[in-house]
Amino acid sequence: MSFPPRYRTARSRSRGEANGAESRARAVRAAIELFAASGFQGTSIAQVAERAGLSQSGLLHHFPSKAALLAAVLEERDARDGEFLTSADGGRPLGWAAFDALAALTARNSTRPHLVGLFVRLTAEATAPDHPAHDWALDHYAGVHAWLVDAVRAGRERGEMHPGTPPETLARSTIAVMDGLQQQWLLEPERVSMVTEFSGHVAMLRARWGTAERAVVSPGSST
Repeated sequence: MSFPPRYRTARSRSRGEANGAESRARAVRAAIELFAASGFQGTSIAQVAERAGLSQSGLLHHFPSKAALLAAVLEERDARDGEFLTSADGGRPLGWAAFDALAALTARNSTRPHLVGLFVRLTAEATAPDHPAHDWALDHYAGVHAWLVDAVRAGRERGEMHPGTPPETLARSTIAVMDGLQQQWLLEPERVSMVTEFSGHVAMLRARWGTAERAVVSPGSST
């Protein structure tokens, strides 16, 4: 799962974005595919260079280490999802619109198994404090959590959610459901529907914490 760009931490905002050079873009695309299939530890610079059609020296000219390449891969993934979750005017969805936006992102992810695989593998590997993606994983979950807590608080203020709706509980449970569904879907795509199951999760939250006064919003919209 991801979150609007404004929730990126100061540490993650300081990392440089990959520029538009074609060789860099090819390297990032190749690394996404290989990291998703074999993980960061199971992928070599030589494999990425070969997949991207570059020499190892050419790849290392743009990315001096595998860790630098990983940083570019994670920035690319976050940028794609961040743009999807942000409206044309730069706004971010709050209240129930945030949960609807995540449902729309789940549907989008169901067409991108390579990126889902990348996320699942790297977040699992990054639980180790010495992993190059460890700080990214901490920043990622901090951003998602902050956004969903804001979303619930805004929903209560607008009257869309019951005054007693617990922001922390909805944020943590939603993160757990979305990430858990991604892993189950990768294991058994024929049996597990991320879209159906996550939509069911949101429907249960609405039934428990929604109010009759809440506004009806479309997935991905912002207010």
